[in-house]
Amino acid sequence: MQFYTSPEQIMRDRAEYARKGVSRGRGVVVLTFDNGVLFVAENPSTALHKVSEIYDRIGFAAVGRYNEYENLRSAGVRMCDLRGYSYARKDVTARALANAYSATLGAIFQEQTKPFEVEICVAEVAAKPADDELYRLTYDGSVADEPGYVAMGGQSEAISNVLKADHRDDLTLADALALGIRALASVGGEGGAPRQLTASALEVALLDRGRPGRAFRRLTGAPLTSMLPAVSEKDSAAKDDQAKNSTAKDSTAKDQPAPEA
Repeated sequence: MQFYTSPEQIMRDRAEYARKGVSRGRGVVVLTFDNGVLFVAENPSTALHKVSEIYDRIGFAAVGRYNEYENLRSAGVRMCDLRGYSYARKDVTARALANAYSATLGAIFQEQTKPFEVEICVAEVAAKPADDELYRLTYDGSVADEPGYVAMGGQSEAISNVLKADHRDDLTLADALALGIRALASVGGEGGAPRQLTASALEVALLDRGRPGRAFRRLTGAPLTSMLPAVSEKDSAAKDDQAKNSTAKDSTAKDQPAPEA
């Protein structure tokens, strides 16, 4: 006996399967700052990268199943190299790469039994912060042009809310790193409390606006560690302010007379 399943139900099942796979991934944030585009990923591995270079001024970040987004990254590098060699390096753009990824992911989602469990971001740094481009692509090939920041992975909505509250285009590198780490640490703690993320648990890279040629570089070792104390101090100051506010509210409540019975 043959069983019939409607196309709508098949697509819903594939979408749910892919969403569950992406939600298990650790968070990644991509945000613009005054001198480029910053990538901050929660990734304790030093060999398996979530953030990579694609071309001169184009970067790549992803969450989900590693072998699947690594295949996409490799295909993107080959495509950009071929386009730059055949025409000119300035003809290689993040928009063209995002469109190619969208077509590939859409075809896999519709035609294959198993969709890719990935979510990716393609970023390009420009001469001015207002012209930077961030493209977010999901498992079904949907593509969106994101203004200023992107949050991906498990609990991406909560991470995005933190970025939305404090992100500005004129952030310095240290301030952008502090914001990215605070956004990632805001989820996953016990009882909703923020976590403490160390340098060994992070993968950080940036597209440097002022760097000629290849703009991509990683922040590791001493350069990264030297910025983390500043992050910790800002977080501690924020916690102290919250504690003072809560103490003031408690004292005000105590000073008020009790209502008559």
